[in-house]
Amino acid sequence: MEAADSARDTDDLDLGNDVAPALRALLTDSVVGLAVWDTGLRCIWANDALERYDGIPREQRLGRPPRDSLTGDAGQLETLVRRVLADGHCVTGREYRVPSAVGQRRDRAFSASFVRLHTADGRPLGVCMLTLVVTDRRWAGDRLAVVSEAGARVGTTLDVTRTAQELADYTVPLIADYVTVDLTESVRLGEEPLDRLGPSCGRVPKFRRAGRASIHTGAPESLWSPGEVVYVPETSPFTQVLYTGRPLLEPRLDTSHDSWLARDPARAAKIREYGMHSLLILPVHARGVLLGVAVFVRTSNPTPFDENDQLLAEELVARAALSLDNARRYTRERNTALTLQRSLLPRRVHGGTAMEVAARYLPAEAEDSVGGDWFDVIGLSGGRLALVVGDVVGHGVTAAATMGRLRTAIRTLADLDLPPGELLTRLDRTFIRLTEDEEAADHTEIPSMGATCVYAVYDPAVRRCTLALAGHPPPAVVPPDSGVSFPDLPHGTPLGLGMLGFPSAELELPAGSLLALFSDGLVEDRHQDIDVGMQRVGRALTQHVPSLEDLCTAVIDTLPTATPADDVTLLLARGL
Repeated sequence: MEAADSARDTDDLDLGNDVAPALRALLTDSVVGLAVWDTGLRCIWANDALERYDGIPREQRLGRPPRDSLTGDAGQLETLVRRVLADGHCVTGREYRVPSAVGQRRDRAFSASFVRLHTADGRPLGVCMLTLVVTDRRWAGDRLAVVSEAGARVGTTLDVTRTAQELADYTVPLIADYVTVDLTESVRLGEEPLDRLGPSCGRVPKFRRAGRASIHTGAPESLWSPGEVVYVPETSPFTQVLYTGRPLLEPRLDTSHDSWLARDPARAAKIREYGMHSLLILPVHARGVLLGVAVFVRTSNPTPFDENDQLLAEELVARAALSLDNARRYTRERNTALTLQRSLLPRRVHGGTAMEVAARYLPAEAEDSVGGDWFDVIGLSGGRLALVVGDVVGHGVTAAATMGRLRTAIRTLADLDLPPGELLTRLDRTFIRLTEDEEAADHTEIPSMGATCVYAVYDPAVRRCTLALAGHPPPAVVPPDSGVSFPDLPHGTPLGLGMLGFPSAELELPAGSLLALFSDGLVEDRHQDIDVGMQRVGRALTQHVPSLEDLCTAVIDTLPTATPADDVTLLLARGL
């Protein structure tokens, strides 16, 4: 509503010359929500602030009683209006709640006061309601519930940026109208962060926007999108928080020409455009290290931040900071394990003159972290070729290191030209010794408790493949003139049990036959039976594609999710 139009509207109100001029001054600039009902309980006037509070347009309010022109506890509020109109006694500080709007998680609390309007001779004209946002009393009663709810909504994954975004989403409009969370580059990469910044550092470290939320769709107040590097002025409240490690509360944001904003015109323009009037900046730190900063801003909410708002925000940020630090530590360990695992896997595989080969490895992306999957192709005497796929139980650096040892052991045993069953028997003994050595060393991490493996030897002279399984899924076979099959082979026990031997089996592979070895992550899914996964892989293997590399991609693309819960390994080999 424009001020001029609002002023013309008040000229039509039947309130007398004593009231109308005063109402004109409260139309657009007041931070107090105002509404007036006449003696017939018809709403005859309301200002813009009240619409901002409860979202009801003025035209939908006019002519209606309180129960139809208010929200929340409208029936009880109408009872108060009737009582004030009847006896003339004011009612102050009546707290009521407005239901949350779409996209908001919590109701907003307000304090309403009611006063009867009358002429100079005491004739009643109606009742005026004055509304303010509740701050102190709301947090006093709800802080424990709010913080407890944050525990369920913030830090739901071990992903740094998602945790930062969850913090921003949860605190808008709960605390602020606009929130940003910026993290140091080291946190995003899983590296060791800073304890805090000091003047001796010489420069401000690189920050990236990890989370942002606003009452406006798309957060147009933000100068940077998620993932972008954020400019941090050397002389600003942001660096003050970084240097001291202490929060900064600016209830009334200083936008004067001699403030720090004079040296940051881009931010100053956004502040003026969206009416940012109150600022709260908190360091995000956990376990004694600085992870970033969280910025809270009020625009539409006219109430300045106070110490109670700061206390609640600090509790929420502290809880989120622990989740962020856990996510950072997880990212660091996962990157270390992934780097180790990839360094231990063959960069390229060659089938020589015996077979065309191609392989894929896809690490787990969920909380399960990197596992101990591996594959290998080993040239043997007489032009034969050994194909290997294995999976160490467990995840992280320990599983990756164990995988490297097993791959080295298999290559050593392959040089002895052992049959597949005997090779797995010796590998089983080797794995048991490795596990015993880990336990004897009293490692802080739990040692891997088992591993599975398939070892196959292909002889191109007779087009025959001899293989043995140690608790591993059987390979898929696709002859050139028929469909896919999963041969019923003796599975054997997983490595590390030392119980029975590993029987071998032979497969005839006519020229052009395809052999697919894989880990269980390719066919197993927690939401589906393994038979469903094997059928899915079988259909993919029968596709006509230009090369085995393309076929690998086609098979991997059939996974139900792009972020598998377990590592996925696939090794394809076709006889030449």
